[in-house]
Amino acid sequence: MFENLTERLSQTLRHVTGQARLSDDNIKDAMRDVRMALLEADVALPVVKDFVEAVRQRAVGQEVSKSLSPGQMFVKIVQQELEHIMGDKNEGLDFSTQPPAVILMAGLQGAGKTTSVGKLAKYLKEKEKKKVLVVSADIYRPAAIKQLETLAGDVGVDFFPSSTEQKAVDIGKAALAEAKLRFYDVVIVDTAGRLHVDTDMMTEIQELHAAIAPTETLFVVDAMTGQDAANTAKAFGEALPLTGVILTKADADSRGGAALSVRHITGKPIKFLGVGEKTDALDPFHPDRVASRILGMGDILSLIDEAEAKLDKQKAEKLAKKIKKGKKFDLEDLRDQLQQMQN
Repeated sequence: MFENLTERLSQTLRHVTGQARLSDDNIKDAMRDVRMALLEADVALPVVKDFVEAVRQRAVGQEVSKSLSPGQMFVKIVQQELEHIMGDKNEGLDFSTQPPAVILMAGLQGAGKTTSVGKLAKYLKEKEKKKVLVVSADIYRPAAIKQLETLAGDVGVDFFPSSTEQKAVDIGKAALAEAKLRFYDVVIVDTAGRLHVDTDMMTEIQELHAAIAPTETLFVVDAMTGQDAANTAKAFGEALPLTGVILTKADADSRGGAALSVRHITGKPIKFLGVGEKTDALDPFHPDRVASRILGMGDILSLIDEAEAKLDKQKAEKLAKKIKKGKKFDLEDLRDQLQQMQN
């Protein structure tokens, strides 16, 4: 994600870094390049305008003129403004309610809603230690109900059965009643998607929302649709009180326009990024880390998180004790190290 944007911005910012003093004149070219890079990344025009103006005002202001290295300060301002348009900080899910907390998933057909339900269920079960129940209120596609049942089995969470003969509202109410009876922490409700935003779909999901009163209403959108992702999120946001966004297929999107547009246009935070097809390919969205990645500074914190999850700490401690005792590092130790690196 962001490969093209990273390449363009890195080149532009390299020219500015060596400047002894920043003025309107010597950042004019840089700002034009930044604007072009963002537009090529399919960032929405209002977002580009606001971003460029915010950077320009800060770059020729007091905070840069007093700095020892104005060029580096300029890069820092660009990074801070990127973070700001994406939401400043990571916003997690809200569980401050009497269990079960209800999460309603909304979105267009093909955005990856059902898959995201499975990924989120796994994330909540493993990272948040929650007891999760999933249910499909997609009464138009029997395959969607079956798909969610299979996913639930794969990630080890419970599935509440439903059928195409039922009404979406009745399914939601029944699942909620079951969750209260069996002391679940979280209920995730999958809903029907459409190929476009239509009145019937919105009415149905509004009725379902009113019936189950979710603590989180997440809009699932495909990152590949660029600034259209922000526009459909805005349309859903006008019909439903959305609390956040899950951006799917982010790994396949080399531009990144959706990630930079959604928060600014909808006012709703991106809470998760879908970064692959596997059930564990769901990452919490951290604007500061993503901004670092866009500017080619790497995302060391996410790498550390991944290493923490995948490396075998007991093996590492065992090896450390072995070396401390003066024993040699042998071929078996090398094999273990290579396997950990592969993970």
